[in-house]
Amino acid sequence: MVVVRLGQLSDFTQARYVIHLSDKKRLVLFRLPVIEPSKKVDRAVNETDDGWAYYAMEAECPHAGGPMQDSQIDIEDSAYVASCPWHAYDFNVETGESSVGIKACTFPVDVRGEHVALLYNPEDGSEVSLVKLEPVSEKFKLKEHRGSKNKTTSPQQEVSPSHQIESGPAKYLDENATVCDWCAHILNTANPEHKIELTHHLFSILTEKEASSSPMPLGRGTVLPPAQPPREGLSEVQPWAIPKAGKGGTLKSRIAMLHALANIELWAIDLAVDICIRFATFQTNPDSPDGSRELPRAFFHDWLKVANDEAKHFSLLRARIEEMGSHFGALPVHHGLWESATITAHDLRARISIIALVHEARGLDVNPMTIDKFRRAGDTESVQSLEIIHNDEITHVTTGHRWLTWICQEEGTDPVHVFRNNVRKYFRGYIKEPFNAEARAQAGLDGRYYQNLEGIPLA
Repeated sequence: MVVVRLGQLSDFTQARYVIHLSDKKRLVLFRLPVIEPSKKVDRAVNETDDGWAYYAMEAECPHAGGPMQDSQIDIEDSAYVASCPWHAYDFNVETGESSVGIKACTFPVDVRGEHVALLYNPEDGSEVSLVKLEPVSEKFKLKEHRGSKNKTTSPQQEVSPSHQIESGPAKYLDENATVCDWCAHILNTANPEHKIELTHHLFSILTEKEASSSPMPLGRGTVLPPAQPPREGLSEVQPWAIPKAGKGGTLKSRIAMLHALANIELWAIDLAVDICIRFATFQTNPDSPDGSRELPRAFFHDWLKVANDEAKHFSLLRARIEEMGSHFGALPVHHGLWESATITAHDLRARISIIALVHEARGLDVNPMTIDKFRRAGDTESVQSLEIIHNDEITHVTTGHRWLTWICQEEGTDPVHVFRNNVRKYFRGYIKEPFNAEARAQAGLDGRYYQNLEGIPLA
């Protein structure tokens, strides 16, 4: 057994870190509140005096290699469980045991004294050292002094502005607001800084209350979403009128590329929020073998997790554009993504197929090429943000695949057949190569979904 010092205890402030070891192995370190504090005399070796517990496990899910640093952490039977973001396989972070029968490798952590020490057993018995300890990005780049939780409004006071300009802090709903109340409020919020702040707040209070005796009410069918979310201070043009961004070789070109991506991420927030409220009353086909079923609460959690990620992505891109000397809104934008949402507003199966499994999956294909352009230009700061976005987007496609598969399982249909039929009905043009087959497969999409597939013929 090798003892690998990870750093001074006082330096650990985030919930999770990726450990890079000299034998090329990657682990994830979790820093979580102690569930049931021990008496000081017999405190566990991975527990600190101030109430934190440290756990380490392999960074790749043993099922399909999903990034466990992005896992969802829950408490089950007085133990922490990490659920892989790709296929929701769950693992006890201390024992590695799973409800699905496979086991993840876990490693003891000792925090007695002033250092965090990993107890590691190398495969060949050689010496192993720490190469890098990488904090996992959890923070939004919000602008200072934007919001105020002290200013609240009840859902009954909510208005639906068309293109009303917002000023002052973001408006928070009161404690009686439902998930759908919040979704409508976010969709009707035109100021992008307010939108990302409120989206992050909604996901935070939803997850906080979910483990309590009083989970947040969903409010299915009690409030309607807007036909199209308003925008503030943006010059909107048709998609074909957007100036070409270039190949990333100049600062101007890279700003244009990031600006276009930021616009996509802003619409992606609304798309993930909209799917929760617009389809809140969805029920599977009543002719299904087991009758109709409503969407479980996990559906709302999963899509608001996507919305929270998209808000983070927008905040990273907006901040980077400003660091490069420009600002979001300096260039024209389009709302082509929302047109796909309008076309699929009548059917959840179609919405997931087109938005998550066509548009989001296409991002998996082009993201590595975009990242390579920025890397060749020496823009490492942008590369870091774009890599965070790419890794998150794999989990978003996974979310779409998971819920389309759930619906099809309930209805006794084939998700590949349902997806391809929806593309032929509601997507204009070909599903074009090149495909990032590896990333698509990680998200659950094999070639049966997208190869030799054409939507509505282009005029």
